[in-house]
Amino acid sequence: MTATLPQTPGPIGVFDSGYGGLTILHGIRQLLPQYDYVFLGDNARAPYGPRSFDVVYEFTRQAVRKLFEMGCNLVILGCNTASAKALRTIQQNDLPHWDPQRRILGVIRPTAEVIGQLTKNRHVGLLATEGTVRSGSYELEIRKFWPDIRVTGVACPFWVPLVEYNEADSPGADYFVKKRIDELMAKDDAIDTIILGCTHYPILLPKILKYTRPGIRIVPQGEYVANSLQDYFARHPEMELKCTKGASCHYLTTENPERFKEGAQIFLHEQAKVEHIDLE
Repeated sequence: MTATLPQTPGPIGVFDSGYGGLTILHGIRQLLPQYDYVFLGDNARAPYGPRSFDVVYEFTRQAVRKLFEMGCNLVILGCNTASAKALRTIQQNDLPHWDPQRRILGVIRPTAEVIGQLTKNRHVGLLATEGTVRSGSYELEIRKFWPDIRVTGVACPFWVPLVEYNEADSPGADYFVKKRIDELMAKDDAIDTIILGCTHYPILLPKILKYTRPGIRIVPQGEYVANSLQDYFARHPEMELKCTKGASCHYLTTENPERFKEGAQIFLHEQAKVEHIDLE
């Protein structure tokens, strides 16, 4: 698809396969409330974590294209799996044909840039989806900035369903959270900093802290992605001028809107108007 896209200023797009990207959106809006935002959740096809690189790329590509068509000049992939499996390919292969003046950013690089300032002994743990862990994206990005840091990752396949089915506070969640943290520490007992490499996981933070050794720093991503975006605008004022400022937020889902609102209630910090959208 190479049709001409609108060139006027527009909202900032935030995409996620499910609800977790709402934690990224919240962090960004806390720091940068003046902008307009469009959140798109591909809830009908979530989760992305177990899917192949090709499928995640195609689904993410469809979502980014849709947000561009809606007038977004900047799209943030508020999804670690999409950032790991699709971001670079879309940036290199699709963006030059769509519109080289637009930008797509992910959530892995902002965390990688700051992690060296957070760990003391250079042993970092990663809790994420299977797709993100297997991609090796965190290790690659962190190595660019901090080649001396050792990264150890563990996939947490049941954590996203626990959050999306509103079971994060249930006694059953304790088993799955403790199991993966124990597995991570068994791989490297020297870990002093743990990255929550999935945007759903901050909802599990009380239980993560419960089963993590005192003194280990837990790193959710929302704050760092927001700071990184603020810095990006300072370095690229021409892109900042392409983002409208009406302090609004519009929510889209590939699922039923009422079901989205029900599932998103633990993430949302406002009464939201949600619309259905098709990507295929």
